[in-house]
Amino acid sequence: MDVPLAHLDRPFDYLVPAELDDVAVPGTRVKVRFAGQLVDGWLLARADDSGHTGRLAYLEKVVSPEPVLAPEIARLARAVADRYAGSLADVLRLAVPPRHARVEKEPRGGGASTPPEAAPDRATAASAAVQTATADPAAVQPGTIDPAAAEPGGAVDPRGWRDYPTGPALLRALTDGRAPRAVWSALPGEDWAARYADAVAATVAGGRGAVVVVADARDLDRLDAALTAVLGPEQHVSLSAALGPARRYRAFLAARRGEVPVVIGTRAAMFAPVDRLGLVAVWDDGDDLHSEPRAPYPHARDVLLTRAQLAEAGALVGGYARTAEAQLLLETGWAREVVADRATVRARIPAIAPTGDDPQLARDPGAATARLPSLAWTAARDAVRADLPVLVQVPRRGYLPSISCADCRTPARCAHCAGPLALPSAGGTPACRWCARVAAAYACPQCGGRRLRAAVTGARRTAEELGRAFPGVPVRTSGREEVLTDVPGGAALVVATPGAEPVAEGGYGAVLLLDSWALLTRADLRAGEEALRRWLAAAALARPAPAGRVVVVADGALAPVQALLRWDAGWFAGRELAERRELGFPPAVRMASVTGPAEAVADLLAAARLPDDAEVLGPVPAEEGRERMLVRVPRARAAALAEALHSAAGVRAARKAADPVRLQVDPLSMF
Repeated sequence: MDVPLAHLDRPFDYLVPAELDDVAVPGTRVKVRFAGQLVDGWLLARADDSGHTGRLAYLEKVVSPEPVLAPEIARLARAVADRYAGSLADVLRLAVPPRHARVEKEPRGGGASTPPEAAPDRATAASAAVQTATADPAAVQPGTIDPAAAEPGGAVDPRGWRDYPTGPALLRALTDGRAPRAVWSALPGEDWAARYADAVAATVAGGRGAVVVVADARDLDRLDAALTAVLGPEQHVSLSAALGPARRYRAFLAARRGEVPVVIGTRAAMFAPVDRLGLVAVWDDGDDLHSEPRAPYPHARDVLLTRAQLAEAGALVGGYARTAEAQLLLETGWAREVVADRATVRARIPAIAPTGDDPQLARDPGAATARLPSLAWTAARDAVRADLPVLVQVPRRGYLPSISCADCRTPARCAHCAGPLALPSAGGTPACRWCARVAAAYACPQCGGRRLRAAVTGARRTAEELGRAFPGVPVRTSGREEVLTDVPGGAALVVATPGAEPVAEGGYGAVLLLDSWALLTRADLRAGEEALRRWLAAAALARPAPAGRVVVVADGALAPVQALLRWDAGWFAGRELAERRELGFPPAVRMASVTGPAEAVADLLAAARLPDDAEVLGPVPAEEGRERMLVRVPRARAAALAEALHSAAGVRAARKAADPVRLQVDPLSMF
């Protein structure tokens, strides 16, 4: 039943009336009576009899004869619910889009086929039993990627995969119907969408299907174009929450009916039904957009890896950077590394330099405090003179997103809610970023001063400053208000926030990474990893040396900066994972956060029968006056932790506890 209550997270048996026998097939939406109310549900299986000894009620209605819930997705949903201490109903809401009746009645595509499991089973009772499976990536050996197997003449031309010693063999394994599992570190300037299209084409050539998940609409458009070029039209569909109800449901039905072998999309596609699944892939798994904000808060990477485990399919985790989670896949032997050799890396990377190392400080003592040190200014000037575009990455959007008193440097805050004040433009009035109240008569509570200065400079202010420094050079901005996809190859200054960097024709002549402190000093476990991910994504858009230069305004001794200088995301990921293992943080351990009012959190933890080796940490303050407790266990005890928390949530739900508590397993942010 579609009732997201923890104490009702189990299947229920109902009788099937004779008049619904033909349409009541596994995977259909149904209506049933429960506790005197008519509720939505899913018909999961048909059986000749039930183990229930009491009286069974009948199904009230089959909402649609379309079996939209595939058996594989039902098993996956149960596994995801168990991993994240959630309920099956919540996961199924993420997995299957809302029904659109008009779309169901449309003529099927030419390649439509009825899934074999849709044939009705002539039983008289419906049993909602779902097989539960728990994915343990370390328990299964990966498919072999043997470089010797990559001989010319294969079904799919490896093209750019030849730059990676094991790349052609990865494609050959997919074509042969094996299940290779790889973590790919992309070279700078790599056309990652074309490489993913090649991997998908190899899978399709082997007679199987593929699911590929990317972070945002821009990446989805690139992948869509690359797949159309390789596979031809009408061989894949795109799934995204931004499509709208009708288009999304139409694409979903095309995949469910077996009309297309490939589904791509944002995180909405991680549960997409695909016949004979042979490959799951995710690009840039460190992007926080891959994390679902709705309960039970699954991460697209982990859902796809669970699918690969259950379906015995191949898996590809790729990006310019590498997360600690991807590194763990390599260290446990679950996946193999696909990287270029160092000679190829050196030939492809731009010239990268920091501004905070000793030689640079000796030449320019002001580089330690300047926002645009002379090295960065010179790199931009030389690129503009060569008629090449310059990319300037700024971590914050807006004009002056944070301001302070010009006299005593006290941060300027709203008198009503204590939120930070910001300036929207050069002649704008300070306004609160939290409650939007205008602070026209602001006076510093410490010294009484009325003059304000920039504490953090945003993308629009940066564009304004650069426009004055380079008169006559076009200045473009790419950020939240308008995200550019690409820019021409002539001289121009492109100011972008992380994730909104457009691709330049032929590559950028210079890439400037400003305000590195805003990324590195965040109070976040993943601050260094996230900073490197954003830097590598921007630096990958530069031309190779000597035509391309990258300047990072940071101390060259910092580990993320060192990884950028060497273009060695694997080294940093290994270092990061070792530190987290030593400190006892994910992914080296399994950690759950319990967030809510203090009394409710204490109530849930008191009801939870936690594993003996569980550590309870906290409390730490959370948003809106709530508190957060953290529960840590070894990875081997992950299933026991999730089950204990889910059961405790069921106890509270059964007694109708008033205050809600949010459970998150391995949340992206813990503090």
